[in-house]
Amino acid sequence: MLSYRTIENEGCDEFVEQRSRFIGYAKPITTEQEALDFVNSKRQIHWDAKHNVYAYVLRDGQIKRFSDDGEPHGTAGMPVLDVILKSDVTDVAVVVTRYFGGILLGAGGLVRAYTKGAKMALESGGIITMQNCHKAILKCDYNQYGKIAGLIPSNGGVIDNTDFSDTVAIEYHITENGFASFQKQLADATCGSVETEIIGEQFYQMRGHDGENRI
Repeated sequence: MLSYRTIENEGCDEFVEQRSRFIGYAKPITTEQEALDFVNSKRQIHWDAKHNVYAYVLRDGQIKRFSDDGEPHGTAGMPVLDVILKSDVTDVAVVVTRYFGGILLGAGGLVRAYTKGAKMALESGGIITMQNCHKAILKCDYNQYGKIAGLIPSNGGVIDNTDFSDTVAIEYHITENGFASFQKQLADATCGSVETEIIGEQFYQMRGHDGENRI
């Protein structure tokens, strides 16, 4: 997997439908235990609510879980899960809490309400794209540093750390395609005197200075 979508932060939003109060929560997670802890925390906060419906999806193990929490089968947990899947996000848990307002919404009304609550929660959390990148390091002379430091971002990379000692050590992350382009430009700029070493792989959020999602 070269990239995936998730949410950046924990999000929350709410609305009222036919006097029932719906509160949607979303949180980025990496394990099933984190998802269950998140669900239980909302149950504790909203112990007096009629329902705390939830769904979560994880990349690890391709796990998908949901619960109607007492609502009629297929009217709550599955719609929340469906929103997650159709939004193409993963590593996320969503809880939609309902305080019953005394008016029955019917099956169709419940599906629409829980769908809306899940969508609002995800939007509040901020959907982002995570890109698989090479983590790399290189060492250069001081007179080469300025040019090399400019080549990394121009190829879509990000400098994570710079150590100035006898030479300059630059740690950075960059996409696979960006790395290939950078390698060629680095060789041209330094006459092949500087080599870079890949030290790992990691997912990073794609983000530009203008707000566009990219590394």
